[in-house]
Amino acid sequence: MSTTTRHPQPAAAASPHALPDPGEQVPTLSWPIVGICTAALAVFGVSTWAALTGAVPAIFTIAASSAAIFVLFTVLHDASHYSISSHRWVNVAFGRVAMFFVSPLISFKSFAFIHIEHHRNTNDDDSDPDHWVSSAPWWQLPIRFPAMDLPYIGFLVKNVRRRPRAEVLETVALMGFSLTVIVTAAVTGNLWTLAVIWLLPERVAMFVLAWWFDWLPHHDLEDTQSENRYRATRNRVGSEWILTPLLLSQNYHLVHHLHPSIPFYRYVAAWRRNEEAYLERDSAISTVFGQQLDATQYREWKRLNGKLAALLPVRMPRSSAAHHAGTHPIPVKSVEPLTPGSVKVTFDVPDHLRDQFQFQAGQHLTVRHRIGGREVRRNYSICTSATSGELSIGVRHIAGGVFSTFAVELLCAGDVLELMTPTGSFGGPLEPLARRDYVAVAAGSGITPILSIMHTTMEIETESRFTLFYGNRTAESTMFAAELDELESRYADRLRIFHIRSDEPHHPAALRGRIGLAMVQRLLGGDLDSIDRWYLCGPSDLVTTMREDLASEAVPTERIHLELFRGTTRSTNIDAFRKAEVTITLSGAERTVELAAGDTVLESALKNNIDAPYACLGGACGTCKARVTTGEVSMEQNLALTAAEVDAGYVLTCQSHPTTPTVAVDYDS
Repeated sequence: MSTTTRHPQPAAAASPHALPDPGEQVPTLSWPIVGICTAALAVFGVSTWAALTGAVPAIFTIAASSAAIFVLFTVLHDASHYSISSHRWVNVAFGRVAMFFVSPLISFKSFAFIHIEHHRNTNDDDSDPDHWVSSAPWWQLPIRFPAMDLPYIGFLVKNVRRRPRAEVLETVALMGFSLTVIVTAAVTGNLWTLAVIWLLPERVAMFVLAWWFDWLPHHDLEDTQSENRYRATRNRVGSEWILTPLLLSQNYHLVHHLHPSIPFYRYVAAWRRNEEAYLERDSAISTVFGQQLDATQYREWKRLNGKLAALLPVRMPRSSAAHHAGTHPIPVKSVEPLTPGSVKVTFDVPDHLRDQFQFQAGQHLTVRHRIGGREVRRNYSICTSATSGELSIGVRHIAGGVFSTFAVELLCAGDVLELMTPTGSFGGPLEPLARRDYVAVAAGSGITPILSIMHTTMEIETESRFTLFYGNRTAESTMFAAELDELESRYADRLRIFHIRSDEPHHPAALRGRIGLAMVQRLLGGDLDSIDRWYLCGPSDLVTTMREDLASEAVPTERIHLELFRGTTRSTNIDAFRKAEVTITLSGAERTVELAAGDTVLESALKNNIDAPYACLGGACGTCKARVTTGEVSMEQNLALTAAEVDAGYVLTCQSHPTTPTVAVDYDS
């Protein structure tokens, strides 16, 4: 296991500066969305009442309802990127309501899937469902604009086997409902009324949406999202006093494609905050009249409107301030079910301990608790982004597992657990300027550290790409399924997730079975040597086999990072080891103890009531890491330390046997 990486080679078109943090976060609840959604529904309701009572001419209802549906598309659009609320169900609720008015021929989940494919494959011919409009000849536009939902339906049919059955059934039900309403209205002589209330407004709104959301941002741009994400869509500047509110900020569509999770009303702020960084990357910009501007021309155009905003630095996560793994009582903030047999446990870290519990992506926590009168100690990977300020772990129930049973069945918010400060070095260093390709292979609860690494990488390395192969038996047993969907929506053009299922007969054949190198190569569709860093986490047979297979394909071992939750069985040959005198430095105190033949350094510490940090006892977690300052030791196995750490004198004390009469180790180093 190693965290050594290659230095990325700068691409010709890359900026010398990393793309700064846009300075925007997903709100707990987007009140502007609540406002425009409420207003749009009210306008639609009033215009419908006016049509039914004959209070105003039909053209008034058609115009008002078209405007309402146009506005509701922005609600649907933000919901599909989970930017309305940090609570996933809120986005789904708003999305389903808006979808019913915009086009009740497909479900909200189906629309979200199709729209994310547009982000991932912008301008890429048949792979981009919106390309049907943005690439159309000018004379076909009046026909294609109002029929924009037809290629969406075709795209969904083509990919129907990739979608969950519940989503497909919801789409079929909506189509059936819509057809029933239209037929019923025709049979009862109310078809014109239905046309005024909804059919015509919906087509008018579709025409405007196709024009403003698809054609204006994308037409005549040849780069795809994967080729150059700064020139696959454009900003349209000028007349912003009217254009920005009229287009609901979609004149800054480039910002949306670069940062899909930003709410619509913050696009302009994000652009102005980091304007120079976007310009240095030769972003596509045109005026309201269609004149293309390069960076120099834009700066001159902008000069009369004030100075450019200053750039913000990228937020980099800090490591724990603890000198060694210390233990603290930490309250549980929430226990959230993930699957029928797993939970996400989030901790409420007190303010005075926050520096101690800062972490790097891929690190883990040791949890101590008394259950049934005895102390139980378990190690769990942190599953949250290192920049989020939230500390959470994922726990999957293991048959006969004392703590996992307690966590899944009995643990509640307000309970207090003993937590050691974060340890481990599974994740590699991140660099805001890097342009890397990452691949992760995980199975079951092996997703927990991968989720943290993947989320943090997407936030910090804004030019890097990530592919995850995640194996489970079924969709129902997939931990963090909703969070993975949300991440894929936010980082559509840079993140691919392949869900591999071993016990789901209706899953696409290419994604069924168990993960192996042949499957990974086929789905990657590229050279293994082009991958800068591999992350492997899950059952030992999967991890070790993948590592061996990658090595057999000449993938350098320094690019392969692995995490095992348990080490292998230790040697029981006591005659192979010797007695020794061990000096242990911990928390500034120094003690010298006798070590019996066959004991490890950690065992000698624990036998002498020295509260040295440890968790797995198998050489897999790294919690017991210390530096040898005097003498020498031999480690039985090492599945946690990097080559650089070993060269610097660090050892896993749970695996270390002295090979000299005296040894000194320092846990505080």
